[in-house]
Amino acid sequence: MKPNLLIVDDEQVIREVLYERLSSAGYPCAAAANSNEALARLRNGGGFSLVLTDIDMPGQNGIALLKEIKSTQPDVDVVMVTGVVDVDTAIQSIRMGASDYLTKPFNLDEVLLIVERTLEKRRLIRENREYQQMLEQRVEERTHEVLRKSVEVERLYKELKTAFEQIRSTYDTTLEALMEALDTRDTETQGHSRRVSEYTVAVAREMGVQEPELTQMRWGALLHDVGKIGVPDAILRKPAALTPEEWIEMRKHPELGRRILAGIRFLEGAVPIVYCHQERYDGTGYPRGLKGDQIPLGARIFAVVDTLDAMTMNRPYRKALPYERARQEVIKFSGQQFDPAVVEHFLKIPEQEWEQINRRIKADLAARGMSHKY
Repeated sequence: MKPNLLIVDDEQVIREVLYERLSSAGYPCAAAANSNEALARLRNGGGFSLVLTDIDMPGQNGIALLKEIKSTQPDVDVVMVTGVVDVDTAIQSIRMGASDYLTKPFNLDEVLLIVERTLEKRRLIRENREYQQMLEQRVEERTHEVLRKSVEVERLYKELKTAFEQIRSTYDTTLEALMEALDTRDTETQGHSRRVSEYTVAVAREMGVQEPELTQMRWGALLHDVGKIGVPDAILRKPAALTPEEWIEMRKHPELGRRILAGIRFLEGAVPIVYCHQERYDGTGYPRGLKGDQIPLGARIFAVVDTLDAMTMNRPYRKALPYERARQEVIKFSGQQFDPAVVEHFLKIPEQEWEQINRRIKADLAARGMSHKY
């Protein structure tokens, strides 16, 4: 069914002519002789979609009627009908919200064309608005869905993060217990592996290393001597100097460590330190005689902090040396045993930070009821 039209003109002949032409085109029509009558019909719920109104009428003119319609029923289209001399006024009415205008005398076919064009434009606007509302509704629904899923993802992320932290804590505890036992078997100095692992992390952070590489370096330093499990006690704990044959066996421990860790997926990143921690920057180390940047960064860092720990901790055969002595030793062998770049960053870390790490590990061992020999 076609939209309802309201024809407003103070001249009865014009009302009748327009009424007859538009009705014959299938449009339900009503007529009003002035603005007050037109407003009354509009207020009574005539369901009009379009109003054709004359501009020059007694009493309230067509411009005033246009303002009233647009303020109370903005979805009703208004086409202004004017005399030739009032074209400027008609154009001004377009700026005020009228959809189009007709000039008298008018061609009835032109009237029908303008009505159809105006109603088609309104239909397209309405359909576009409905489509836009549908899109907005879909966006809102999708947004709610995304937010709901985001909350669920966040919850799962927190659960996974907690589980991961628990797993990593378990790994840390297990690896630390293993290396504490190995430290006692080898050097009779508990805490060595813990200290060098924390020292390694301190230098790595200073050099800008971030997770997950940081944790892998920590584990690598912690497990650096795991291969000594395969070295006979007669060699490992021998109080005298080793024979050349015994040194051959001792030097197998990096390779033994690599084999022990091979296939343990979460420790893949730790293997380079375990395998290369006895290499020297000048290429005179073992097991492969790597040189310079051929040596993994973690192993180059470890070489420096292992010397720090060896010199500043008590040993059965000597007392601990002061930090400054160890510092000078590292500087002396920079470019030979040690990577100069690593040494540079190592020297930026104050002595107090090494002491804090040492105290923290000592307190932790004491809390766990483990003797701490220095």
